[in-house]
Amino acid sequence: MNRRIAFLFPGQGAQYVGMGQSLHKKKTPGARELFEEAADVLGYDLKKIMFEGPEETLKQTVHTQPAILLHSVAVARALAAEGLKPDFAAGHSLGEYSALVSAGALPFSDALKVVKVRAESMQRAGEERPGTMAAIMGLDTDKVRKACEKGSKAGIVQPANYNAPDQIVISGEKKGVDAASEACKKAGAKRVIPLKVHGAFHSPLMEGAVEPLRHHLRQASIGQARSPVVSNVTARPAVRPEEIRELLGLQIIYPVRWFESMQELDRMGTTFYVECGPGTVLRGLLKRILENAPAGGADQAEEIGAAVEAANQGGEA
Repeated sequence: MNRRIAFLFPGQGAQYVGMGQSLHKKKTPGARELFEEAADVLGYDLKKIMFEGPEETLKQTVHTQPAILLHSVAVARALAAEGLKPDFAAGHSLGEYSALVSAGALPFSDALKVVKVRAESMQRAGEERPGTMAAIMGLDTDKVRKACEKGSKAGIVQPANYNAPDQIVISGEKKGVDAASEACKKAGAKRVIPLKVHGAFHSPLMEGAVEPLRHHLRQASIGQARSPVVSNVTARPAVRPEEIRELLGLQIIYPVRWFESMQELDRMGTTFYVECGPGTVLRGLLKRILENAPAGGADQAEEIGAAVEAANQGGEA
């Protein structure tokens, strides 16, 4: 069997001060052009916030989302310059935009414009309808869903990120999340971790962000994907422009079906997974979903060559 490479792209939460700096400093192919393009589109110097912080500024949704998109696409471009391109792709929440850029379905400038609106709309929705999120560790999906049903009597709450079979994030109104968290503890959860977030992402509390996002998605130049991108909403590959546009519009209020997406990539014949962008969170989740799945990744410029070598050696099946 020939190698089949899947690129994985991180979402919000992977950011850190200093992100992308080595890619820019070492003149990684295409990186400086992307940073300049981002400044033109956004109207401010994003790299200054990425490189220097402060952390509280970088953590603001309006900066975090464009920063992670920029960093992730820069890594994917550097890998492509070394001959490593994806046969498939998937991105966690925000990361789906990076995946679509890597698959040739969405120009970087259009992705950045849409993500800017997405971030602004989500931050505004979080201010208008405050909410929170919590990570549930060591409890299966059915029990988490039942806990959310109980918690919903106190306030809106639902599963938001199905990260791994035993790691699920719930999202909603504080009273609902608190009640569901208690129900999860009683059901046997190993840990319940409240998350420091600026909104109840992937829940009905984000509904105010949907129409502004859809408006800009209609204007974006979305084309046929060269390689399938597994959708967060369906955990199935999407390649057609209208399907991609519709799913992106739904994504911010629907759960991220991440572990099902990884299982789908496995069924599609992936022989090696490459995490592109800041951090190693997705590789950690992958081990919990597909224990023996070979994987590598790149965050820093110095890691590009090793990621390509690992994919070339480990991607043959």
